[in-house]
Amino acid sequence: MLTLHTKLTNAERVDASLVLPYELREKCRLRAALDTGEEVAIFTVRGSVLRDGDLLTGEDGRVVRVVAAPEATYRVTAPDALALLRCAFHLGNRHTQAQVGDGFLRIRADAVLKEMLHGLGATVVEESAPFEPESGAYSSGFGGGHHHHDHGQGPLAPVPLRQKIHRPGDPREAAS
Repeated sequence: MLTLHTKLTNAERVDASLVLPYELREKCRLRAALDTGEEVAIFTVRGSVLRDGDLLTGEDGRVVRVVAAPEATYRVTAPDALALLRCAFHLGNRHTQAQVGDGFLRIRADAVLKEMLHGLGATVVEESAPFEPESGAYSSGFGGGHHHHDHGQGPLAPVPLRQKIHRPGDPREAAS
């Protein structure tokens, strides 16, 4: 069985594709099948996420492209940017993963969230689409969901940022 464990930044050729929904692209240990039908084992660093277009390889040198599978999602739009921002706030307040697009949000299909979004004045349309949610503020690269590639070869892993969190009530640090 082919074992994939290393992310590449580019490749001259791609030997196969691995089509996976987001839920499986979040797993660090996975057994799956390539588009050729061949079974593969995937080992990534805990906390890493495979993104659409990522290239993986193993000991035998074959290269596999990750493809985000279409899945049941909602495309959320609103009459204006402020209304869409309110929807994003309320989804975030419920710790809901969301993909941010140009004038829309995409979330996994959920009837309760759909009702909430309708109540906020949003238009919610069911669609089968690849789901690429924001990676979060503390993910690798601090890019908030932008697709960053490694500058070399190696497993993809999040880099926790250690930062002082400023709260409005905290006294200011004295400048020296």
